[in-house]
Amino acid sequence: MGKVIVFGNSLFAELVHFYLTHDSHHTVTAFTVDSTYIHEDKLFGLPVVPFENVESIFPPAGHHMIISAGFQKVNRLREERYSQAKKKGYQLINYISSKATTFPGLVTGDNCLILENSVVAPFVEIGNNVTVASGAIIGHHSVLMDHSFVAPGAILLGGVTLEPFGFVGAHATIKERVTVARECIVGTGVSVTKNTREKGVYVGRPPELLPKSSDELGTWLSWSLDPHKQGWGAKEVVSQQAVGVDLRP
Repeated sequence: MGKVIVFGNSLFAELVHFYLTHDSHHTVTAFTVDSTYIHEDKLFGLPVVPFENVESIFPPAGHHMIISAGFQKVNRLREERYSQAKKKGYQLINYISSKATTFPGLVTGDNCLILENSVVAPFVEIGNNVTVASGAIIGHHSVLMDHSFVAPGAILLGGVTLEPFGFVGAHATIKERVTVARECIVGTGVSVTKNTREKGVYVGRPPELLPKSSDELGTWLSWSLDPHKQGWGAKEVVSQQAVGVDLRP
């Protein structure tokens, strides 16, 4: 549909370049980033130009932009560059993967990324500058407000509200009708069952280190090849008893 400048020169920016090149009608013509962070003047053979004066090199009259920053500073960095790009006159595009599942009537703002294998159910509303990463599930009637970020594999059940600048970590689960408050961080794998506090940080328990090494659990990793044998064998039970924990799935 048009020429696009990608903000950023990080690995995430490289990923966005790949998506736009192979799964959109857009053509990436350049990268831009704060001059302090320019270490090479080309990326994938395209120029990397200072964001401070990008509009004089690639005027907004002939170019769109996408801000590919992640969730640094609780999404504040992405919001800052988003606002600055709009003040420079750029139209900010969306990227919705052809491998994402969406439904008619989806409402989105601009500078939104909805990545592969994510599911965005009917009646969802998505604001400006929102990222829904790979494999995330956004339940029906949920609202993702401006500058929020949903990490890979996260699950938001029906009617969830993610307020501005909110972050939901990978494989976290948000119960239906729960509100994740403004600037709140929900860590990886956390299950949230009630409304959170503004700027609250919610993390799960760290994994437990067992007193046995992996080679001492070798029999736990071995299943019987006997087709008539069901479940776990005697060796596996012995291994469980040895470490004092039930290792069955």
